[in-house]
Amino acid sequence: MFDEILGKFEGSPSQQAVIRLLLERGFSVNEEGRVVSGGIEIPYTGIARELDVDRRVVDSTTDAILEDPELRRIFANISSIPSLMDLAPVLELTVLTVEVAEADESGIVAEVTTLIAEAGLSIRQVISEDPEFTDDPKLYVILDAEVPGDLLVAIRELPYVRRVEF
Repeated sequence: MFDEILGKFEGSPSQQAVIRLLLERGFSVNEEGRVVSGGIEIPYTGIARELDVDRRVVDSTTDAILEDPELRRIFANISSIPSLMDLAPVLELTVLTVEVAEADESGIVAEVTTLIAEAGLSIRQVISEDPEFTDDPKLYVILDAEVPGDLLVAIRELPYVRRVEF
């Protein structure tokens, strides 16, 4: 799906950069063509500065989104969620990162979280990167406690796991 969305902007790397940013940050485009996060409007100039493009590129990208029924539906309904990953050190949480060989294989999240639950650890948040949005998707599990070595070994021994770190 991500490739299809970017394909609609094939002739414009700058517009593709805008699309990527909107998707990665979970920014929507409202009926007026404004970029928003919830009800808060994100100024085009801020987006343009972040991407080092002209603000008119952002404007033309949102116009193109509104003109395309499929894109309009996607960007009207996308939303962001808060992540505890960057707050983990401040809140004394542990972030377990699991890299897998085939991210689109079924059962990865279920099997990893089952092992964690069986170890008696409390999960605060699970974030699974979508293989369509990133080249090297990872599974992040934010925990209340440190991860015992035997649990790390058990996760690492799963057949699809390439690497585990915290």
